Amino acid sequence: MQVIWAIGASMVVLAGLQFFGQRTCLLIGAAIVLGHNLLDPIWPAGGMGGPLWVALHSRMSKVVPPFGVWFAYPLLPWIGVLLLGYGTVGIFQLPPAQRASRLLRAGLVLTVAFVVLRALDVYGDPHGWQVQTRGITATIMSFLNTTKYPPSLQFLLMTLGPAAILCAFADRIHGAVKDALVMFGRVPFAFYVAHLYLIHALAVVLGISQGFAASQFLTYSPFFPKAYGVSLPGVYLAWFLVIAMLYPFCRWVAAVKARRTDWWLSYV
Repeated sequence: MQVIWAIGASMVVLAGLQFFGQRTCLLIGAAIVLGHNLLDPIWPAGGMGGPLWVALHSRMSKVVPPFGVWFAYPLLPWIGVLLLGYGTVGIFQLPPAQRASRLLRAGLVLTVAFVVLRALDVYGDPHGWQVQTRGITATIMSFLNTTKYPPSLQFLLMTLGPAAILCAFADRIHGAVKDALVMFGRVPFAFYVAHLYLIHALAVVLGISQGFAASQFLTYSPFFPKAYGVSLPGVYLAWFLVIAMLYPFCRWVAAVKARRTDWWLSYV
């Protein structure tokens, strides 16, 4: 139960709550995002077993014969994020100049709030940061190492804030870069599914080139051989390679969606 589960289940919740209006959704979403970390010291920890409701706020595994279910994305905080998005949709319907101004102000407020909350280290993430003896870079990484599963308030501030700032300037991007970004944005699910298989195929090829057997990669990435891998620049190179390789496929899917009106294409 990963990212697609979290998005889909959150949309089911939104399908009901949207009848109460955008403002109500905004208030409920804000309450969840701002307050769900209050549950950290009292919510049961994840792991194996336990009642299913634990998975709302903790990563956990559950055997439901004949299946074993792993809840990688705790649902409750993502419901809050989706409700926030629906509640703030009016900003994106404003004239461009007014929209950019509000997004920029909101983004700066969220980003500054993250820095302050993280520096105080009293609320908003179950794992604090520490000054590292290995130097300033390690300390910065500790400062930025917030919790994603479930997404803490600090994690959401440090991601949604810069994202809002980026959206404020997005209209200024023109040409091939904008066209490529818009194209990928029109085919999110097609890209998501295809990139999983492509990345795994490339991982097998890389593993063989490093002297491992292909059979060692017929599993999930946490169980890959310990000595397998590349440096951080290699990771960025792989990221760019996957984007470039998927561009023709995604462009074709986007063209199909532009030509046809089949209902199911809206989900691709």
